[in-house]
Amino acid sequence: MGISPKQFLHYLTLGYTKEQLQNAETLATTTYKAGLSSTGRLHDLFVKLEAMTPGMYKKQGEGLEVSYGFFDSPFGEYTLATIQDKICHLAFQTNSRAASLQELKDRWPKAQYTEQQKELTTLSQQIFDFKSTKPLPVLVKGTPFQIKVWEALLRIPEGQVASYQQIATAIGNPKAIRAVGTANGQNWIGYLIPCHRVIRSTGAFNHYRWDALRKKIMIGWEAAKLNNV
Repeated sequence: MGISPKQFLHYLTLGYTKEQLQNAETLATTTYKAGLSSTGRLHDLFVKLEAMTPGMYKKQGEGLEVSYGFFDSPFGEYTLATIQDKICHLAFQTNSRAASLQELKDRWPKAQYTEQQKELTTLSQQIFDFKSTKPLPVLVKGTPFQIKVWEALLRIPEGQVASYQQIATAIGNPKAIRAVGTANGQNWIGYLIPCHRVIRSTGAFNHYRWDALRKKIMIGWEAAKLNNV
């Protein structure tokens, strides 16, 4: 499976504790049932593998206010969402708007969602403005390893590509090619965190969450803009 027995056990334990928390068990009871020595161990497990505390997971986004809208881009329609004016979701549509919105809601099931098409229009126009140098605020949700990978993606120049092997090497873990591929596929802020710029070392474009053809078009569009084509 490409992971150690210890890592495998950690993921099994995480899956079990998530199920217990969803069944309204307390943190203390969940810790006991999972065979962990303390709630601190439960906390560390969640932060490392789920990028949130057990309490945050139990809340499932309760108290968060998410604004969203649907916008056009050079690569088709996409769903844009923000939390406190920070981009937390940018997903190109491969299905209906309803399906795309459900993907967003699945990430924070208990959050409050408000469609704010007009309010998000200015922000949406800045995303694909090739001449804009203004940094856009983003809110990422990921494990420390995933965030390392996404930071490496941001260092790939526009219109260029890197292999999964090169990304693994760049983060100091050259054997983690498969894990890099998984982290790449778990990026929910498309284009701004450019997972589309990663290809296989053979040159194959491989799969892309929002369609491999769209991935090719995005890379070609960036290259053309850089060369004023």
